[in-house]
Amino acid sequence: MRVLLDTCVIIDALQSRVPFAEAAQKLFLYSANKQFEGYITAKSVTDIYYLTHRLTHSDEETRKILSKIFTLFNLLDTTSLDCRKAISSEISDYEDAIMVETAIRSEMDYIVTRNVRDYTKSAVKVCEPSELLKLLEEKNEFVP
Repeated sequence: MRVLLDTCVIIDALQSRVPFAEAAQKLFLYSANKQFEGYITAKSVTDIYYLTHRLTHSDEETRKILSKIFTLFNLLDTTSLDCRKAISSEISDYEDAIMVETAIRSEMDYIVTRNVRDYTKSAVKVCEPSELLKLLEEKNEFVP
């Protein structure tokens, strides 16, 4: 199963944001255990860097965190075509529309986000982290 994780899910895990951290951190573990193929967009990496650096105040520490993330999740490039297609998307939030276009082109099975409501017109299935965990467990794709 190929899953694109939204920036908010990564930040929830890294910053231990309650009540979202537990599910997000489990997704890190499941990805590490190869229970699904996890992806993030290269575009989201700059946001992850910025938000993480605000807490660490250390370029070196933030880069170490990014390096660890790169071992857990594959990177997807966002192309100029993704940006162009997003302009005419029915998804009103342009940034979310770009994520959907990247997911479509990259043949993702799911986008995982806390902002499911913003993706109602997505051509790719969208779910919250807890929903993906439930799906993985129901399909017995995760063996603790």
